[in-house]
Amino acid sequence: MQLVFATNNLNKLKEVQSLIPKHIKLLSLKDIGCFEEVPETQKTIKGNAIQKAEYIKTHYGFDCFADDTGLEVDSLNGEPGVYSARYAGPQRDTNDNMDQLLKNLVNKKNRDAQFKTVIALELDNNIKTFTGICKGEITKHKYGEKGFGYDPIFKPKNYSMTFAEMDLSLKNKIGHRGKAIQKLVEYLKSLESKI
Repeated sequence: MQLVFATNNLNKLKEVQSLIPKHIKLLSLKDIGCFEEVPETQKTIKGNAIQKAEYIKTHYGFDCFADDTGLEVDSLNGEPGVYSARYAGPQRDTNDNMDQLLKNLVNKKNRDAQFKTVIALELDNNIKTFTGICKGEITKHKYGEKGFGYDPIFKPKNYSMTFAEMDLSLKNKIGHRGKAIQKLVEYLKSLESKI
């Protein structure tokens, strides 16, 4: 079986490759010659994931899965949410986004947040979605050099370090994307057992 993972983010690709069973060949957008910006114009994380998966199937003909992830902060009414990648503007700069979020939380006591990933699988012209959530809180400063995105300011519940201070294996085990991918993997395995 081969599946396209609709992402240009090499960090995400690496993270997902370490979780997918070895017999499933994972192709990137680059592998299928997709160099344009895949649209993400929906108002929800789930909507964006579905839109991306359908776009690849429609324009390139490959079965694929796409994910969308957002950081939802309680005291900011779920912001940045679907706008997580461009929270500080269209330049999509990670440090700008983190700085904007920290600034918006300066006078807030409640720093509870959750990372949410939705994966949409487009397989044999059917769409199935898988959701992973990791609860935690936003730190007051950036910690750690690993990971990407908001990882340096997100501390998962029951842990004393941020995602950016964790090894990839631990992050995959407790993180939102890892949980969603695990559900995807279990689903793909269940299909194989029926063959």
